[in-house]
Amino acid sequence: MDLNALSIHELNELLKKKETTPSALTEAVFKRIDAVEEQIGAFITLNKDEAFRRAGEADKKRASGDGGPLCGIPLSIKDVLCTKGLRTTAGSKILEPFVPPYTATVVEKLEDAGAIIVGKATMDEFAMGSSNENCAYGVPRNPWQLDSICGGSSGGSAASVAADECIASLGSDTGGSIRQPASHCGIVGLKPTYGRVSRFGLLAYASSLDQVGPLTKDITDCALMLNVISGYDSKDSTSVNRDVPDYCDALVDGLNGMTIGIPKEYFGEGLDSEVEAAVRNGIEKLKEAGAQVREVSLPHTEYGVAAYYLIAPAEASSNLARYDGVKYGMRDMEAEFLQDMYNQTRSKGFGDEVKRRIIMGTYALSSGYYDAYYKKASQVRTLIVEDYKKAFAECDVLVSPVTPSPAWKIGEKCNDPLSMYLSDVLTIPANLAGIPGLSVPCGMSDEGLPIGLQIQASHFDEEKLLRVGFNLETRLDLAGSKPPLS
Repeated sequence: MDLNALSIHELNELLKKKETTPSALTEAVFKRIDAVEEQIGAFITLNKDEAFRRAGEADKKRASGDGGPLCGIPLSIKDVLCTKGLRTTAGSKILEPFVPPYTATVVEKLEDAGAIIVGKATMDEFAMGSSNENCAYGVPRNPWQLDSICGGSSGGSAASVAADECIASLGSDTGGSIRQPASHCGIVGLKPTYGRVSRFGLLAYASSLDQVGPLTKDITDCALMLNVISGYDSKDSTSVNRDVPDYCDALVDGLNGMTIGIPKEYFGEGLDSEVEAAVRNGIEKLKEAGAQVREVSLPHTEYGVAAYYLIAPAEASSNLARYDGVKYGMRDMEAEFLQDMYNQTRSKGFGDEVKRRIIMGTYALSSGYYDAYYKKASQVRTLIVEDYKKAFAECDVLVSPVTPSPAWKIGEKCNDPLSMYLSDVLTIPANLAGIPGLSVPCGMSDEGLPIGLQIQASHFDEEKLLRVGFNLETRLDLAGSKPPLS
């Protein structure tokens, strides 16, 4: 039995029965990393010594019947979350030497629950990308097909889970960056409601859009992770002080009494026929579970990408101004004057995509253009929120594809940024509205690449997402599928 291939809830049972130990599990995970990491490239930094130290502590807790709900479970963390004493790069050269003096709240919560952090997963630089090809430390590969992208920007997190290099992971989602790589790698990915999970210690890309969430092997693990990371944090001004339910209670069989909305705009031109067929099949399975299905309209969906690529870069141009070579991170030592040091540090430290978005955002906020661009995009955002409100007045959740196509070949869209941006057309609206979204595996393409189904719900209705996702998962029975890695 390969311990690293099991889920959190399966391992918890083995650990409770003392049929294995956290140290044995950690050993299995690092053995798997040694075997496949050269092929996958999911990690920027490994945390092996500290992981085994914490595994030893977890051994003692498990032996005494103590420990939290994740005690002894090895996880990976997207390298956009600060970890005290462990390098945090955000996938960028400009932060290559940065070792944070504090740990992000969500990572603290995982560690308090007993989790073992095995390493920091690779990502698009500052979470800017849809393919994980914008990383200063190499491009991770899809475990299902090594010449294909694993999605972005949380591509390393998704790949590490799909390749069994960890048991679960944390990612961040600004415009689909958890759901999209989860779909491409055949795992579960959840973007919670904005404010449900603390953002303290998350290196910001777009502060009104970023949200931290889990990537897991199945829905049950997703609920377990969400239980741990959710909740109010006084250190995060965007955190919502609201009770956290036990999300595992939502995992019940049957969808009687639930109405599922099918947004007609999500099934239009540009949608791959295999993706549509897999999602339609998933919808049929949900009907078999007792759900009622009706078509709904989200008429402003077509403007989501344009609004996002004004709002997100505008916020990024402000957030990334702090990386100037003065306080932390990289500094160009050849500059003779202060302004030259700023310019040269940022020119050498930032990649092309980050520079592109900073320039776009600065332009959108500049005098004379603010009303025409940023203000107009914010108004469109309000219209998208209103679309969702009307839809959720008629139904409990919305079901659609996650992405217009399965994963594409590495390098295929690198010279076409617009095509890359459009790959997030179906995930971006949820971030603009701040609602939760879930990606669940629903099928495979003829080429053997995973396809995901997206479920969206109203604010703080994660329980509905998980209930629908659980019923889909049990009826499709894809949760245990593994990529053909040697």
